[in-house]
Amino acid sequence: MLDFYTPDFTTQLELPLAAGAISAGFPSPAEEYIELAIDLNKELIKHPAATFYARVKGSSMIDAGIADGDLLIIDKALEPKDGDIAVCFIDGEFTLKRLALKEDGLYLMPANAEFKPIRITEENDFLVWGMLAYIVHKPR
Repeated sequence: MLDFYTPDFTTQLELPLAAGAISAGFPSPAEEYIELAIDLNKELIKHPAATFYARVKGSSMIDAGIADGDLLIIDKALEPKDGDIAVCFIDGEFTLKRLALKEDGLYLMPANAEFKPIRITEENDFLVWGMLAYIVHKPR
């Protein structure tokens, strides 16, 4: 289950950006390199008219690093590909799953062993609604 939101592009918030990469190994003096600014709307949203936010409800994608409460950036302009994570509309409900194209058809694959894959058939009312572009979540 997902709650959807439209992005607000009326405001700009440029934040400092470290000019170099942040080391995940030995510390570096990052304060000396803060020179640039970044606007997350411009950085994360490539197709403004086709982009939506959604909040995750549930745990079917937990092993893909997507948890209950995470904020998703969904781009409807991106083409779906095998293995991508997509927001799909199936039989009257939205769901977030990985697309898997197999010899016997298309499957929506969860990333949690407690959930079963969903095989898409001609009987399903089905649409790939949008593609997952980014996941925003707290580290704890």
